[in-house]
Amino acid sequence: MDIAYCTQCAAPVERRVPAGDNQPRFVCGACGFVHYQNPNIVAGCLVVHHGKVLFCKRAIEPRKGLWTLPAGFMENGETVEQAAQRETWEEAGAKVAIIELYTLFNLPHANQVYMIYRAELLNEDFGPGPESEHVALLTEAEIPWGEIAFPTIAETMKLYVEDLQHGGFRLHSGDIIRPPHPAPPRHVWLRNRKTR
Repeated sequence: MDIAYCTQCAAPVERRVPAGDNQPRFVCGACGFVHYQNPNIVAGCLVVHHGKVLFCKRAIEPRKGLWTLPAGFMENGETVEQAAQRETWEEAGAKVAIIELYTLFNLPHANQVYMIYRAELLNEDFGPGPESEHVALLTEAEIPWGEIAFPTIAETMKLYVEDLQHGGFRLHSGDIIRPPHPAPPRHVWLRNRKTR
C-alpha cells in the first residue's frame, strides 16, 4: 500500500532506503519518521466435532458465497491463538478449545502469513456471524472442494484428509506462491512443504 503523507506530521513522504536499513520504506522528509509495512497474520481454526469440520459460507467479499474455515486478521494486543478463537466466534458463533497449530503458510505475494489451528467445539451452539451466510458441520465426503474460497484453506483441507488417512495429525508448513501469468486464476503453487 502506498503512503502519500506522514502519519506523524502530515508532510509528504518519499520511498527510499533509510540509513542503516536495506529495504525501501516510506520516509517523511520533514520529521524523518519511517513508515514500516510488514506482513499481516491471518489466524483461524479447523474445528472438528464428531468427525465433521466446521465450515462457513462467506457473506462478504472477497469470495462471497464460497466456503472457508473461520479465520481472519490478528488484532493488536492478542495472541495468535486468541485471534483464531475470536475469529471462530465472530464468523461461526462457535466457542472452541485450541488443540495445536496445524498449518502455517507464507503468502509473499499477499504479504500474509496464515496460521490455522486444530480445535474442538466446546458445545453445539453455533451459527453464522455477520460475515457468514451459513455455518455447517460437514463430513469429509461433503467438503465443497470446488467452492473453497482461499488456496490456504484448500491446502489445509487436503492435508487434513491426508492425515486422516494416515491416522495422525502433524504440523505442516509451506509457501503458497501465485504463479506468473498466464495461469488459471485459481492456480497456486505450494512450495517448500514441510511436515513435522
